[in-house]
Amino acid sequence: MKKIAIQGTKGSFHDIAAHQFFEGEPIELICCKTFEQVFEAIQQDATIMGLVAIENTIAGSLLHNYELLRSSGVVVVGEHKLHIKHSICCLADDDWNSIHEVHSHPVALAQCRKFLDLHSEFKAVVSEDTAGSAEEIALHDKHGWAAICSDYAAQLYGLKVLQEDIHDNKHNYTRFLVLSYSLQAPSMLPDIQIDKASLVFSLPDEEGSLSKILTILSFYDINLTKIQSLPIIGREWEYMFYVDVAFANPTRYRQSIDAITPLVKNIKILGEYESCKKSH
Repeated sequence: MKKIAIQGTKGSFHDIAAHQFFEGEPIELICCKTFEQVFEAIQQDATIMGLVAIENTIAGSLLHNYELLRSSGVVVVGEHKLHIKHSICCLADDDWNSIHEVHSHPVALAQCRKFLDLHSEFKAVVSEDTAGSAEEIALHDKHGWAAICSDYAAQLYGLKVLQEDIHDNKHNYTRFLVLSYSLQAPSMLPDIQIDKASLVFSLPDEEGSLSKILTILSFYDINLTKIQSLPIIGREWEYMFYVDVAFANPTRYRQSIDAITPLVKNIKILGEYESCKKSH
């Protein structure tokens, strides 16, 4: 049985993504309060894998998770894309007329702003987790409270769904990275066909340094699917570049890495893995 560390509790979107990625396999969830704890769990026990959100089509990138990935001994071994759907849920004997507070993670509250504006009688209360809000309502019999969470969390904690699909934008997707301790990575998902990689590097302060890298990647038929820059703390106007690349030919990909390595600084391959072909 695989042990998977996630941020959040059972019923969270991390939980849903983990079960979808490892569909058909028995898994044991290790629920962590913070993303730091997810990385610590993997570092302390090499048999533990992790799954963390890295970007959302509405909220953007989770920048702190890039730094956690770079500074740890953890690598990316897979990815998963999940369609995020929010519902409003409450105790079975509560209803629209009795609800006065709505609890959820701040991102979920922001993604349901239009719904909350239509229900100005509800006080929006920030919590640590979508599913955690549902769990608290169920465990402590919180009458008058509702949670914004997934239908799965409502079912898990025995709550009633008042309304489904209350999010503002129906094209709301989150991309998750599947993680493993670097030395264990080849044995964790041995049958993957790599066609994607995540890299990080810095560049010398020279005119055209980034465009040179992009030109080389293009020459080797490498598709740049994402580029994210983060400032290097303590070094004014210098940046780390986090890059995702996709490729059809692994040999050409490795040749491109050899070609750009002399032109960049502190290059690190954060993971080589099989891309997610569809969203769930």
